[in-house]
Amino acid sequence: MHGLFVTGTDTGCGKTEISLGLMAAMQATGPSVLGMKPVASGCARGPDGLRNDDAVRLRAQGSSEAPYGLVNPYAFAPPIAPHIAAGEAGVEIRLPTIEQAYRTLAGEADQVIVEGVGGWRVPLGPKLFLSDIPRALGLPVILVVGLKLGCINHALLTVESIQSTGGVLVGWVANQVDPTMLSRDANLATLAALIDAPCLGVLPWLEAPTPSELAGYLHPELIDLQPRHAAKLATTKTRTEARAQTGARAAKRRA
Repeated sequence: MHGLFVTGTDTGCGKTEISLGLMAAMQATGPSVLGMKPVASGCARGPDGLRNDDAVRLRAQGSSEAPYGLVNPYAFAPPIAPHIAAGEAGVEIRLPTIEQAYRTLAGEADQVIVEGVGGWRVPLGPKLFLSDIPRALGLPVILVVGLKLGCINHALLTVESIQSTGGVLVGWVANQVDPTMLSRDANLATLAALIDAPCLGVLPWLEAPTPSELAGYLHPELIDLQPRHAAKLATTKTRTEARAQTGARAAKRRA
C-alpha cells in the first residue's frame, strides 16, 4: 500500500484533521509520508499564487517539503463547489494532471495521504467526479464520518456509493463534529454494525488538536487490505498505468 484516499460524509466532517492525524500516526512508526489535496476551492491569493489552508497544512506535515503545485494541482479562489469554481476560472480539471502529481509525490515518500474535497460524489466537471480520483490512482479509501444528527444516513449512503462506483473501502473514522450530540455511543454501535470495514478510530470533540494528538486516537494498522481488496486495487493500478502509457505514446506521436 503506497497511499490512502480520505473522503468524507460531507463538507466539514474533518477530512483534513483525520488526514493530518493519519500522517502523524504513520510517521511515528517510521515511514516517510506526504500529503496531497488534488482539488481545493476557497483559496487565498498571496505572493506565490492561490493557497488553500488545508493543503498548506498537509504540505507542512509532510516528511519533506514538496512543491505546493504537486500537493494542490488545482486551486480556486471562491469557496464554492469545485466544478463551478473551475468553470468560472476557465479551467478543466483533468485526471492526468492529478495522476502525474501523485506519481511524483509517491516517488518521494513511502506513503501519500490524498484528501478529497467535499463528499464522495462531488462533481469536478461535466463527466468527472471526485470518486474517479482514487480509482485512477489505485488507492484504497478511508471514510470520515462526521458524528452529528443524520450521520448514519450520510455514512451508509456514502458507503453504498463507494462500493457501487468501484471504490475500495478499507476503513472508517468517526469524528465528533457536534459537541452536544445525543446518543453518540448508540450511533457508533449502529455504524459499526452496518459498515463492512473496520473502525480506525473514534475522535471526541476537540477544540484545536495537533496532528500528534489526533494520531493518538487513530489505528491505521487496522486498515483492511483483504485479498479481494488487494486484487481489485491491483487491477485498478494496472489500468491506470496502461492509460498513462497510452497518453505518453500519444504525446510522443504529436511531438
